[in-house]
Amino acid sequence: MHDRLAPLYSQHLATLRERADKALALGGFDHLVIAASTPLRKFLDDQDYPFVANPHFRHWLPLTDTPGSWIVYTPGHKPKLVFLQPKDYWHVVPDAPHGYWVEHFEIVIERNAVDAVAHLPGENTRRAIIGPECPPVPGAEANNPQAVLDYLHWHRSYKTPYELELMREASRIGTRAHHAAEQAYRAGASEFGIQMAYLAAAGQTEAELPYSNIVCLNQHGAVLHYTHFDRTAPLQSRSFLIDAGASASGYASDITRTYAAYGHSEFQALIDSMDAAQQGFAAKVRAGQSYPELHIHAHHVLANVLREHGIIRMSAESAVESGVTSAFFPHGLGHPIGLQVHDVAGFQQNERGGTIARPPGHPYLRMTRVLEPGMVVTIEPGLYFIDMLLDEWRDKPAGRDIDWDKIDKFRPYGGIRIEDDVVCTDGAPENLTRDAFALI
Repeated sequence: MHDRLAPLYSQHLATLRERADKALALGGFDHLVIAASTPLRKFLDDQDYPFVANPHFRHWLPLTDTPGSWIVYTPGHKPKLVFLQPKDYWHVVPDAPHGYWVEHFEIVIERNAVDAVAHLPGENTRRAIIGPECPPVPGAEANNPQAVLDYLHWHRSYKTPYELELMREASRIGTRAHHAAEQAYRAGASEFGIQMAYLAAAGQTEAELPYSNIVCLNQHGAVLHYTHFDRTAPLQSRSFLIDAGASASGYASDITRTYAAYGHSEFQALIDSMDAAQQGFAAKVRAGQSYPELHIHAHHVLANVLREHGIIRMSAESAVESGVTSAFFPHGLGHPIGLQVHDVAGFQQNERGGTIARPPGHPYLRMTRVLEPGMVVTIEPGLYFIDMLLDEWRDKPAGRDIDWDKIDKFRPYGGIRIEDDVVCTDGAPENLTRDAFALI
């Protein structure tokens, strides 16, 4: 893996330096200073939350556990890493920097935060400091200039070959863990037991995962962000929905699959229809495709799925225009993904900022841009039986075209979501998730 990454990283860093040069010029700054950040302290406690490094820091370096470190970049000069390696017997001290990337940095190792800050450009210089506002570091408080952030966020949408290779690795780890989770489910494990099987197969702790896993049995699949983890298995197994990812050097995968228990053929047929629809949407991840238009298209396709399975009787057009499909599919089709699961710039108008509004009636869509080569997005249509949303239609005219007996039949299964991470290229899309599953 490292042999493949070394030449890709050199190209990646050259791209980042070029982007930084333009961002700094646009904002009127001479230096880019990026804080790895430090752990956040729990309220009224002497413990910290698990450390999560600033994504801007991870963009430059494959370092995810270096609190208190800094990157300093001045155009025309070799980037500098100020590496904090504290004297500490309470915690594991980070190893000295090593690997395929070290030759590209001037590296300074310091033992305390004050000495580390002394290596940053002085307060009287024009420096753009990117990092969280809290906790502040004396003498190096973040200013996060908007012009610089807008430019960097816009161009972060276009993944370099190095980034794509790390995202392929995150997908390989995630699909391996998904396979173990399905096996645990088939063996009768509880939600908690499935989660433990997932973590073991991924080789990652919960804090190292890109987001909290969603592991749902039966009707729990109707809770979109279910993270409860029942400790006992249900008496009857009907369905299993798992939304879980993995990390590779700070890059995320985001994968969802839904399974029917053996013998539940009607729900399995609904899953099969959703899977076919989802693959159709993924195939449309091509340059020039409007993401909001793809989302609206998904609503029409899912309306036909609902019709084919006898859940609604109205036309697809009526189901979408009336809002009925939103009762079954209340979230967006997907989102940008990369250094963050819900990556930046999904609504950005251009490299100078601005916002592209969501289409009316779709408040939870997380991306409104036109797809371009280098972008990576998730494609995750869902179909759920959520009482709170469906009950609103019982006394409306459109409710007469909903088969409530079918709703009652499917309610115990919760719902279906299928999600892949897909790369927009100059031609056919690259489906990171399906490719990784094919390797198992």
